Amino acid sequence: MDDAPAGGTAARIGLYLLLVVVGALVGVAGALVQAAWFPGGLVLSLAGATGLFSVGAQLAGGRGGVGAPAAGWLVAVILLTTTRPEGDFVFGAGVGSYVFLLGGMVAAVICATIGGFAPPGGPSARLGK
Repeated sequence: MDDAPAGGTAARIGLYLLLVVVGALVGVAGALVQAAWFPGGLVLSLAGATGLFSVGAQLAGGRGGVGAPAAGWLVAVILLTTTRPEGDFVFGAGVGSYVFLLGGMVAAVICATIGGFAPPGGPSARLGK
């Protein structure tokens, strides 16, 4: 029933796992940068996350390419927001950290809904073509 070869499925799974790991790394890096150079660090960290989500969608050719790095990003960011027994945590209670959290989630949703995921060689959506 499935016309995809086994090597293609393994490559796709590998791509998604790589995107999850890179998403987690971008989340950790963004968490550190957004507070260090406010407001430029916040813009840089959100731009990095948005770029990763967009490139993931293009590499995977679908919305799963956005979901995989977004899941890694979200897990990393949520784990960094929890307090440790010593009372330390990475995120402060400032506006920048909330903008980073919500902005990254909004960026993932925008990249997933922006479209352009037609399979190559598929029918064109434009009329008259």
